[in-house]
Amino acid sequence: MRKIYIFDTTLRDGEQSPGVNLNTREKLEIAYQLEKLGIDRIEAGFPAASQGDLAAVNAVARSIKKSTIIGLSRSRMQDIDAVREALQGAEDPCIHLFLATSPIHRKYKLRMEKEQVLETARDALRYARKYFSKIEFSCEDAGRTELDFLCRMTAMAIEEGASVVNIPDTVGYLYPYEYGNIFKTLKEQVPGIEKIQLSAHCHDDLGMATANSLAAILGGADQIEGTINGIGERAGNTALEEVALALETRSDFFGAKTSLELTEISRTSRLVSRLTGMVVPGNKAIVGANAFAHESGIHQDGMLKEKTTYEIMSPETIGLKESKLVLGKHSGRHAFREKLTDLGYTLGEEQLNEAFAKFKALADKKKDVTNEDILSILEEKLDDTPESLHLETIYVAYGNESTPHAKVTLLTAEGNTVEKEADGNGSVDAIYNAIDLASGEEVTLSDYLIKSVGRGKDAQGEVHVVLAQDEISVQGRGVSTDILEASARAYVDALNRLIEKKESDRGLKAQS
Repeated sequence: MRKIYIFDTTLRDGEQSPGVNLNTREKLEIAYQLEKLGIDRIEAGFPAASQGDLAAVNAVARSIKKSTIIGLSRSRMQDIDAVREALQGAEDPCIHLFLATSPIHRKYKLRMEKEQVLETARDALRYARKYFSKIEFSCEDAGRTELDFLCRMTAMAIEEGASVVNIPDTVGYLYPYEYGNIFKTLKEQVPGIEKIQLSAHCHDDLGMATANSLAAILGGADQIEGTINGIGERAGNTALEEVALALETRSDFFGAKTSLELTEISRTSRLVSRLTGMVVPGNKAIVGANAFAHESGIHQDGMLKEKTTYEIMSPETIGLKESKLVLGKHSGRHAFREKLTDLGYTLGEEQLNEAFAKFKALADKKKDVTNEDILSILEEKLDDTPESLHLETIYVAYGNESTPHAKVTLLTAEGNTVEKEADGNGSVDAIYNAIDLASGEEVTLSDYLIKSVGRGKDAQGEVHVVLAQDEISVQGRGVSTDILEASARAYVDALNRLIEKKESDRGLKAQS
């Protein structure tokens, strides 16, 4: 069975999704989970983009030991130097160089002829080779590059010491036969191709990222690049969980598998969704809430007789388990601890006590507490963003013939209580106006999203917000059985992240 290497770019390409801005702590949390998932190669960021990104890549590089840590670099000496600095202390560092090769990029972006592109890439590879034993080279927009020129670029990269050559469908333009044929041609025509690995990096603009990645494997690709949940610029990247399960489920056809710990997929998906604020659609393959749900009577009848009639893979494969314990307000600490173990979490005594107290408070409001409710409690508990502001109380007055009015009380890190009230064009707007007055921060609400945690009239509401201030963009999350309280919690959470980021940026500037 041929091994397919997995290159995860959630922390780089995934973070380029509009509205997503991960801080160093959040990048580390995702990186640790990617390591647990068994990702072979983690692209931690683009160090030349900012001092903050360089510092975050370095934190990941020094912390992760089992995965290769990669930094992205344009074919420029200063970018390569930034990656060198960022990957100091890495157990297994790799630089990812790229340069556009397609006619449209050569003409309008680079303003270079073919030979100039070839020599620019050659010079960058030679410079990088002085400092890195592992180099991946990408022909940006390879999908729209002339095949003969792609062969020349690949041959040059092999000559100059690249260990991986990436052939990205940068704009999601190709369909599977076309894309797979590129790999087949490179395998057949490029001298020394057996010395390197070929990699596939697809985008989902036409909805074919997963299909194209699988076609690349059939064409000879050794590595697939993508993100968890398929997040990324525009329509996103290849969803790695889809490729992994396709290879696992159809190993008879592909003759290839990843070495991922598949039972970690569900938890990884949820973590990335929580920290990025990008909600996974219910009908999303593999990790969507409905991926293993059956409502049709015909389907339910078949499932009761034999699961494989309508399930080609089991939920246990990705780490989901059927609930055996129904938790409510009469449940004790032992049952709660067993539920946490069943969900894959082990907490220290202090953390367990705090989580149990939140569970009991929630159980007083809800008849049954679902797995999703438990996970939301844990995620809120495990979020260690410093609380510069804490929401103490909230009061809202609303009637359809009156102006919505809100009063909030915030507790500052210094122990001061600040109480403010304000009107708004709706209840949430009034709450946010009052919080703005209490916090003293001037921000713009860029995005606001509500979803339910579980089902039923007593389900918790989960609110995600994105706040912007100057060049800074942050996410916030709040959960409560009251959607207005959840909205306030999300806003305050985002403000805490904003304050932390500003303090972190000031520290970086002081160091430089």
